[in-house]
Amino acid sequence: MLSVISYPVFALSVAVALVLSISLFPVGWFEFRPEWLGLVVFYWTFRAPAQFGIFLAWILGLLLDVLEATPLGVNALAMGLIAFLVLTIHQRLRMYPMPQQCLMVFLLLGINQMLVHFIKQMLGAEDAGFSYLWPALTSALAWPVFCVLLDNINRKLG
Repeated sequence: MLSVISYPVFALSVAVALVLSISLFPVGWFEFRPEWLGLVVFYWTFRAPAQFGIFLAWILGLLLDVLEATPLGVNALAMGLIAFLVLTIHQRLRMYPMPQQCLMVFLLLGINQMLVHFIKQMLGAEDAGFSYLWPALTSALAWPVFCVLLDNINRKLG
């Protein structure tokens, strides 16, 4: 848990995550792109659970829905679910070493990806097999760097 929260760092991390979520990627690598906004929601809910919770995650998910032109509420529901699950385990999560945190990132963002995939399937999207889980894996691999980077920036500016 961070002692001082830098709100400009929060706003900047959200803006960068939203830009990275809609940024162009090479076609072959698109399915491997990390879930950037999911990582931001996970990080801020994990580090500052009193300030950042389910409602803020839901609002960020709505922003992502608008940016990606997905049906309104799909990502909002998924981000709210991530925030809820992180809030339920954040005290235990703080004691986990980094490899276990990476596993939790994979599991929670995997649930996020499964929920979004399920809703899109219900709305008539084509089936992609299990390739929708690649962003959860790449997000888990990016978590150590992402976490340390945001911790250092928040300490210096907070």
